[in-house]
Amino acid sequence: MAVWRSHMPSGMYLKSEGFASDIFDPRGQHTLRDFCERHGYAYADVGVPIPVEVFYAYGREFQERLLPDLDTRHIAGITSETGGFLLRLDDGQAVRARRVIVAVGIAHYAFVPHELQALPPQFVSHTSQQRSMTDFSGKKVLVLGAGSSAVDTAGLLHQAGADTEIATRRPKIWFNHPPDNKRGLELAYARLLKPRSGLGLGWRSRMASDLPTIFHGMPERFRLRVTRGHLGPSAGWVSRQMVEGKVPIRTDMTLRQAAVKGDRVVVTFDKPDGAQEQVVVDHLVAGTGYKVDLDRLEFLDEPMRAQISRVHNTPRLSRFFESSVPNLYFVGPSAANSFGPLLRFAWGAKFTSRHLSRHLTR
Repeated sequence: MAVWRSHMPSGMYLKSEGFASDIFDPRGQHTLRDFCERHGYAYADVGVPIPVEVFYAYGREFQERLLPDLDTRHIAGITSETGGFLLRLDDGQAVRARRVIVAVGIAHYAFVPHELQALPPQFVSHTSQQRSMTDFSGKKVLVLGAGSSAVDTAGLLHQAGADTEIATRRPKIWFNHPPDNKRGLELAYARLLKPRSGLGLGWRSRMASDLPTIFHGMPERFRLRVTRGHLGPSAGWVSRQMVEGKVPIRTDMTLRQAAVKGDRVVVTFDKPDGAQEQVVVDHLVAGTGYKVDLDRLEFLDEPMRAQISRVHNTPRLSRFFESSVPNLYFVGPSAANSFGPLLRFAWGAKFTSRHLSRHLTR
């Protein structure tokens, strides 16, 4: 839950609906609904947005109830050795393990375009670098991106008094639709055309949610295309209310370069007609998401990383999440190119934990 505590801006809402935001436990007894009802928070399976602060509190309680002995020390390094792995902890202790499951989520994978990487940190930040929005009150801030983190950040900056704009290379920003009020036969027909799943509405999302092992058996080129193209950057319906008519949105803007001039940043974009446009701001926020890159996992020693078979710098995995290094497993977003977009979401924990635990206990 450290990502939600330390890397998400205060005031944002989850994009997923309530029923799709449960943290999985085998008996299904520790749901978000149960937590909200006990603590007096508003909840509905669909239609009531979940504040990030509520989700974090739920996660903490979940951990304290089910995993009270969780070891919170960090892994400083992992090397392979005969019969398994040697793990060095941040307090200097060493631990040996026969198997290692890498479940790092997105924390290591924050992506900043190379055009921005040379800028001093006072002029550029990623949406995962949590700061008080009031720090930007009265300043001109440009947010790059079209996904949930970009749009949420722009909306919160606007609320905090920043002069905020959004720029994206996409032709528009896609927003999730708010829940409809269909009932009876009308609802049944709508769900036949667009069934609901933990990944959203539609048959593609439903199949991605229900058939990850079949997806794993598909040709690699197909898997990569689907994982890249389905459920791409979009924002929640609550986010739309935060920015529409309040925050200017520049579309079809391809980032060319950014440079500091004096105490401001000059950002240059290419436009579809071949022209260029410059935007001058006090600060630039990269709402450019996350990109799995094995080389960012520096706690895995370099010789071992070199042994991992890859596709687009993500691990190629067996049908049981095992990499080409025996007994080294990857789950979560790191496994999405093998099992599909389901693995990018909390909804995928049910499949992952059951499928992997059955394999490990044979």
